[in-house]
Amino acid sequence: MESERIAGLEAAADCLAHARYAIALTGAGLSVESGIPPFRGPGGLWTKHGEPPMNGFQRFLADPRRAWEDRLNPTGPMRELWNALSAARPNPGHHAFVELEDLGVLRAVITQNVDNLHRLAGSRRLLEIHGNATLIRCLGCGRRFARDEIDFSELPPHCPGCDGLLKSDTVSFGEPIPSDVLEGCFEEAARADCMIVAGTSATVYPAAQFPLDVRDRGGDLIEINPYPSELTAVSRHVLQGSAGEILPKLVELVRARGR
Repeated sequence: MESERIAGLEAAADCLAHARYAIALTGAGLSVESGIPPFRGPGGLWTKHGEPPMNGFQRFLADPRRAWEDRLNPTGPMRELWNALSAARPNPGHHAFVELEDLGVLRAVITQNVDNLHRLAGSRRLLEIHGNATLIRCLGCGRRFARDEIDFSELPPHCPGCDGLLKSDTVSFGEPIPSDVLEGCFEEAARADCMIVAGTSATVYPAAQFPLDVRDRGGDLIEINPYPSELTAVSRHVLQGSAGEILPKLVELVRARGR
C-alpha cells in the first residue's frame, strides 16, 4: 500500500514538473485543516445556526441597512465564523501552493474559500470565486477595500470612490459571481493543461465546471482529498489524504525534478 502511495506521488510530481500551465482549485477541506469549521455537516456553522436564505442578496438589496446591522452585531450568529477566521493561520497545504508558484509550476489558484488564508500564505495569482470575508466590495465600481478603510458610522456604508453601495465581498446566495473573478477563472481554466483539485468535492457550480473543462481538453487532473468524490473517476492522479500532508511531499518531489 505504501509503495502504491509513493508511486502515485511520483507520478503526480512528474505530471506537474512537465505541465505547461498548471493551476489549482481549492475548497473547504483546506480550511478545515486550519481550524475553520465547515458550513455543513457535523459541527458545521449552518448545521448549528441554520442555512442563510437562498435569496440573501435580494434581501440585502431590499434593506442594506438591516443587513449591515446584522453583520456588525457582536453577538450575532456569524460571530463564530469571524472568531475562527481571526484565529486561523495558513497550514502546510497553503504554503505548499505558494512554493509551487515560486517554482514557476503553479500559475494560479482558484479558491472557493472566503477565509483569506491563501493571501496570508503569500499566493499572488489568486481568484477567490466566492469572495473574501475580510474585504468589502463596492456593488457599483467593483473595487474592494479592507475593513479599516471603511467608515461604518452611517449604515449602509458607501464607496469612498464612486459612492456605490458597499457589501461584504463574500458572495451571497442569489448574488452573481463578480465578473472580474469569474472571467479570470474561465481564462485560467482555458489555459491549463493540469489542475490540482484539493480539499473539495467540486460539486458546486461554476467552480465544479473548471476541472471538467481542463479534462475535456485533454488536461490532467490531480485530486487530493481524504475521500472519493465525483472527480475521482475522471482524475489521472488520485492522492488520498489531507492537502496539508500531501502537498508538501509533492513540492519536494517537484523540486527534486529541477523545477
